[in-house]
Amino acid sequence: MPVWDISNAKHLLSRCLFGYSRKDLEQALSYPTLEEFVEKSLLASLPLPSPPGDWVNENPVANNGTVDGDRYRSMTYWWYNQQLGEKLNMREKMVLFWHNHFVSERDKVNFPQHMYRQNTLFRRSAWGNFRQLTKDVTIDPAMLIYLDGRLSNGNTPNENYARELMELFTLGIGNYTETDVKQAALALTGWQVNGLNATFNPNRFSNTTKTFLGKTGNFSYGDIVDIILEKPQAAEFICQKLYKEFIFYKPNESFVKQMADIFLKNNYEVRPVLSFMLTNDEFYKTDYKGAKIKSPMETTIGILKAFDMIPAQMNPTADWAYVYTQSQALQQQLFFPPSVQGWVGQRDWINSTTFVVRGGFSDNVVNMMGNARAVQFKNISAPVDYARSYKTSEDAVKFVDDVVTLFLQFPLSAQKKDALVRTLLGGTILANWSTSTPGADVQLKVFFKAVMRLPEFQLA
Repeated sequence: MPVWDISNAKHLLSRCLFGYSRKDLEQALSYPTLEEFVEKSLLASLPLPSPPGDWVNENPVANNGTVDGDRYRSMTYWWYNQQLGEKLNMREKMVLFWHNHFVSERDKVNFPQHMYRQNTLFRRSAWGNFRQLTKDVTIDPAMLIYLDGRLSNGNTPNENYARELMELFTLGIGNYTETDVKQAALALTGWQVNGLNATFNPNRFSNTTKTFLGKTGNFSYGDIVDIILEKPQAAEFICQKLYKEFIFYKPNESFVKQMADIFLKNNYEVRPVLSFMLTNDEFYKTDYKGAKIKSPMETTIGILKAFDMIPAQMNPTADWAYVYTQSQALQQQLFFPPSVQGWVGQRDWINSTTFVVRGGFSDNVVNMMGNARAVQFKNISAPVDYARSYKTSEDAVKFVDDVVTLFLQFPLSAQKKDALVRTLLGGTILANWSTSTPGADVQLKVFFKAVMRLPEFQLA
């Protein structure tokens, strides 16, 4: 059983949250055991948040360009707020996981009301029953629009969703045939989008016998999902994705099979799988710590958390607008995955352009610290005030070590730590360091920028 110590707590929080603060880490470690923290905090049930506006219940209006664009932006800011305010609960991480699994994107769906409702479905089902979630997504208005299910009928069945349901959402390539795709497409007919809701039109349904994955009957969409999930490959497929997202990008197939066995024994309930995964020694192997490249959302939200920002301090007309543009530049715009395959992640997050943007974002956050005239992030503490929140702030070596311990998951060499100490000192000697020394705020800013420009800072 994994030891519940600072190293494992940092690793768990970095993988299951969008970053964390020192207070978050201390609060997590106040739980007596890892198991108690996972069950009572990380996987605790929460009420749904209030919506981003009353418009979510309005019937969609065609060609509502500027209004819908503004709504998409406000909904994105709203989701940032949920991520920043997630505290010690991994629901928002799972919402993004499902958003990147059952992919829909705003340009095709068009109506923000539908994307909001899909987002709420993912939040409500974050670690619920995968069988039910798959059935719900199949007739979700956003998905019916995105993969053309609303256009499908018994005479001209559209195969887009049937194909992706098996290839990307449940089974993976090699576990079905082209005939299965065609037969599934017939069973999925009849569903249309009417205002905010999906409605079934029996006149558009293929009311005929279908043969799918070796079974024959007059199947509908629910039957198709049930038949797919009878195949053990489905459980392994989902567990492999969970493993790659939360543990390591190269799956340990033996452990994936253990996860899949739990998934099947619990009738596709996600929570028992997450609980098993997060409390197992496999999750905490040394080689996996600091081995995941942070996503843009983990990077941007995580930096704000590290400097103790909370949602109530954020200015949506400046702060979130800046995060929005920077996230776009970092190639992760929420509600706008690049394709039906979603964001691939890992090494795709880093290139010669995005690495520079990451550094520019962290530099700008530091530049705004304590600046009352700042455009963004006016409520981040001044450098000296933030530094003094560490008990070691007057000891340069210990202070650097504490900041590095909080900010980094990948171990830093002694040489790099020494270089950071020299950066903090700015030419003075250790004995002269004090947060009360004139110019300390300048040196602290240089130091924080240096920490967040390290390659190691990009790893979770």
